[in-house]
Order: sequence, then structure tokens, then C-alpha cells
Amino acid sequence: MTKTRREFTPEFKREAIALLESSGRPLMQIATELGISPSMLRNWRAIAHGAVPRSRAASSPALTSPVPVTSPADQAAEIARLRRELDRTRMERDVLKNRRGLG
Repeated sequence: MTKTRREFTPEFKREAIALLESSGRPLMQIATELGISPSMLRNWRAIAHGAVPRSRAASSPALTSPVPVTSPADQAAEIARLRRELDRTRMERDVLKNRRGLG
């Protein structure tokens, strides 16, 4: 038994995003009503807002490259964000190291 992949028109996607943003209801509820998976609706919304959907960002490192930062204020903000991310990653690494020693 093979599954056929459903195709959705750009109009359907736009209307689904509009419904999500205007209704104030949870994404899960709207996705269920439309008969689509929540991740599809989440990805459509991300694409509509110019972001890279999570599934594509995780699978393709080329898509996650940062946008060039131009102003000094933007550079400082980006550096601060990267430092926070590095600190969080180091903490996660250290926690995993410590967990391995306990088992």
C-alpha cells in the first residue's frame, strides 16, 4: 500500500496562515480542523514570514548561515546572542559529561 503525497495550493496555504493568525486559536486546533499536520502549518507560517522552517534548518547547514550583519549595533547583538548560545551549549556538554561518569 503506497501513500500519495497531498499537494496544497499556495492559496490554501495563505488562507490557513491567515486563519491561524487572525483567530487566536492554537495551531494544533487549526491544523486538526484543516486536516493537516501541525508541522506543515508551522512550516508554512515560517516560510511566509521569511524564516527557515525548523525541519529544513536542521537538515541543511547551508540554510542556517546567518545573514550578514551590517551596523555595529547589529554586530554587537549578534555577538551577544552567539555568546549566550555558546554558554548554553557548553553547559549542556558539561552536564552530559557528568552524566556519563555516574552510569
